[in-house]
Amino acid sequence: MQNNTIPDIVKKYLNKYSFRLEDLSAKADYECIVVIPILDEFENLEELYSSLAVQSKHHLAKTLFVFVVNNSEDASNDVLKNNLASINLLNQLKSKKEINIAVIDASTKGNELPLKTAGVGLARKIGMDSALGYFNYKSKNKKFLVCLDGDCTVSSNYLEDLFSIVNKEKLNAGYVKYHHLLSRNEEINRAIIVYEIFLRYYVLGLKYAASPYAFHTIGSTMFCDYEHYIKIEGMNKRKAAEDFYFMEKLSKVCKISEISSAFVYPSPRPSWRVPFGTGQRVNRFLSKSQNEYLLYPFESFDILKKWLQIFNSAKAETAEYYLNESKNISIHLYNFLINNNFEPTWNNIIINSAKSGQLILQKKTWFDGFRTLKLIHYLRDNGFDAQNMFYAVDQMLNKSGLANPPKRTEEIPSLTVQLEYLEILRKLA
Repeated sequence: MQNNTIPDIVKKYLNKYSFRLEDLSAKADYECIVVIPILDEFENLEELYSSLAVQSKHHLAKTLFVFVVNNSEDASNDVLKNNLASINLLNQLKSKKEINIAVIDASTKGNELPLKTAGVGLARKIGMDSALGYFNYKSKNKKFLVCLDGDCTVSSNYLEDLFSIVNKEKLNAGYVKYHHLLSRNEEINRAIIVYEIFLRYYVLGLKYAASPYAFHTIGSTMFCDYEHYIKIEGMNKRKAAEDFYFMEKLSKVCKISEISSAFVYPSPRPSWRVPFGTGQRVNRFLSKSQNEYLLYPFESFDILKKWLQIFNSAKAETAEYYLNESKNISIHLYNFLINNNFEPTWNNIIINSAKSGQLILQKKTWFDGFRTLKLIHYLRDNGFDAQNMFYAVDQMLNKSGLANPPKRTEEIPSLTVQLEYLEILRKLA
């Protein structure tokens, strides 16, 4: 890294928070750097590369793709062989000079990730931290980091819309619209449709409740400018759910925006790589280990909506007031707040927040995306059982007035009708 124009805030961040910086052997003249963790992905790389190579040449010239080929110290021989094949293939593709590629070897002997922290979070962090040394900081345009995954493809306008919308609207952070691809396997298609309905229903429920955390948190769709990346102290090292915590942290310091005109297409395949996410949900569906056609009941989002109307109002009330109001909404909401030490915590916040602006921020920080999810789970487990997926979506659509649900006669309708549900949700969330 020999970029003498690196801002002091970047240098300070790297000195304090970087885990491991890699020499990307690239010029420091990029405005967009896309970081792609690679673990056992050899069979997917050429398809991903093909979708990147057809992007606008004008924007490709200002973009660097950083592939972080990674595994833990105890990786199997099969994974090591697959990753080595990926490194060799990426170096071949790099020599074609169609797109700007940097390869980080976090896989071969001596370069592996430590067993304790190895995972997608650390792989993203190494790539994103290293990328900070390769932006063209003299440019007046936004300098932004983008996350993608090795088993994805992207729409042909992906880079063009990222550049134009991020710069025109001066976006600080957000995500690109996504659609899971379907396969030739009907059971996998059933699994992925159910999973995507689950994801979109939850975000739609948060929108209905006017939650400030009503956005998707899918790793392969995220982006942020370098200033806000530094502001939240960079990517975390979580082995899973790194995307949820990264986006939640960003949302506390800036607006999360959606780029809805370009698409990321995640693969619907089963996967062992992380304990959450698409691959594992497909695995679980195929194993038939539990009923996948269940969703959080609509009532839980209605309770959340009523609570946020009171709690997120500009006026700051006492803990006693909020608890009394919560009891009027639902005894289960009241019990949740008690169990989460709301009264002493809120009283302490009141004492230490001199200005109303600080209190508004403290409200958002205390009742954050994670606590919101905990409440929805608590309501599901205490008084509001999970409901049939399509009944729950019907209720959400009917009571929110956003769209008419598809007509169905079965509790679990045909694949065609399930796709109708998914298409409606894709437009709404």
